[in-house]
Amino acid sequence: MNILFLASEVAGLIKSGGLADVAKALPLQLALQGHQVRVVTPCYSIIKGQEQFEVIGHGVLNEDSDNDNLKIPYDIKKTYLPNSNVEVWLIACSRYFDRTSLYGDNNQAYGDNGERFAFFSAAALDCTKRLKFAPDIVHCNDWHTGVTPMVLRIKYNQDAFFNNTRSLLTVHNGAFQGVFDRGQLWMIPEIAGIYNDMISQGQYVNFLKSGVFYADKINTVSPGYATELTTYLGGHGMTKNYIDRAGDLSGIVNGCDYSDWDPGTDPLLRIRYNLETMDEKVLGKYLLQRKLGFAMGDTPLYGMVARLTDQKGVGLLLPILEQFLEHKVQIVIEGTGDPNLQYQMQTIANRHKDKMVFYPIYDNILAHQIEAASDFFLMPSIFEPCGLNQIYSLAYGTLPIVRAVGGLKDTVIDYDTDRDNGNGFMFNTPSPEELLSCLRRTLILYLEDMDEIIRLRRNAMRTRFNWSDSCKQYEALYQAALDKPKW
Repeated sequence: MNILFLASEVAGLIKSGGLADVAKALPLQLALQGHQVRVVTPCYSIIKGQEQFEVIGHGVLNEDSDNDNLKIPYDIKKTYLPNSNVEVWLIACSRYFDRTSLYGDNNQAYGDNGERFAFFSAAALDCTKRLKFAPDIVHCNDWHTGVTPMVLRIKYNQDAFFNNTRSLLTVHNGAFQGVFDRGQLWMIPEIAGIYNDMISQGQYVNFLKSGVFYADKINTVSPGYATELTTYLGGHGMTKNYIDRAGDLSGIVNGCDYSDWDPGTDPLLRIRYNLETMDEKVLGKYLLQRKLGFAMGDTPLYGMVARLTDQKGVGLLLPILEQFLEHKVQIVIEGTGDPNLQYQMQTIANRHKDKMVFYPIYDNILAHQIEAASDFFLMPSIFEPCGLNQIYSLAYGTLPIVRAVGGLKDTVIDYDTDRDNGNGFMFNTPSPEELLSCLRRTLILYLEDMDEIIRLRRNAMRTRFNWSDSCKQYEALYQAALDKPKW
């Protein structure tokens, strides 16, 4: 198949979250399966080395329009996914992508984000015509590319170039929907005037709703989250939209890029280990304890690497954190986000310097060290479409503590539910008290039965979520989209 893969960020070029990891790993796996894949992403000026990328084309959106104000010139640059021949096409347009960040500054989104990503969505289809790459599948990701299926269906409905093209929208996080004034669609006049209840949110246009309504197939990044989206508690205000498309909605668990996340080969670790040498994991713990200023020894170490948002369950953790710190434990947390949550986290850490360290940053090296050195990894999310950190934790034999929701429920086996196969710990109700109870259960097991902890670590390290398996499911989903009749 010819696959056009659209994403607002791609690991190896620029990354702010898990979407970028998927936008690198899945196209690489699809290419290994023999598909022709082109990844399209914005050419942000902050991408390192982008000024050296080859310019392979020039375009003008709305080139044939009688209205010169609609004509937006852009360049198409080319690079490759790391260590591969998979081409990445970058849409370069300084008015939209010459910024100091991807989506906003100082925790505030850019006011013209709708305009920026509407342009990107339209230019991505425009450039594939100019470069004569006729896609079988246009694989869109999250709200940033949500209007692409709509453009494909309406603007290009009679265009022979796209006659056999179908679209898939992957929802990585349904809470982020891209709601903007309709005026931000001005550069796509074919859709700017459409007032459809299925894509609107009051007087505004909802980019994610647009994708859910117009895409041939919709999926999200775990079966559990796909089910939650059709519930009024988990649909983020779009429950009816997902229910209406339930026959075309499915979930596929993300794979893990074990070339980056393998304790036996991780170049960011001083102490490496595998299933056979797992005893050496504790040496990495000692190194991290020394770095953090903790007492070195067998005190259980709890790690967390996360955006500081309510979604990640930080609001569940903060009220009980000091109660848990009364026990003989050590905690290291790395993350940035909500300034208020960050302040509360730092305040608690300052009061317990011998037991807790908080890093208000994202440092990839430190993230790998926390994953490898910790005994337990905290992910008490309110909702979690898939989650990657719990998968990384499993690979490193670091036992995840998660809430039974979305992709966490699909990837972690709760020890208290299944003693033989358990590889982590789970709690259900989103309450601080239940999280504290779960934390104390892990502490008791650590202090009373280290042999059982070691057995659970082995279970965890044997757990694998390979992109080759996920890729097969995406291939079947692409085929199902191609089997649908044209609108």
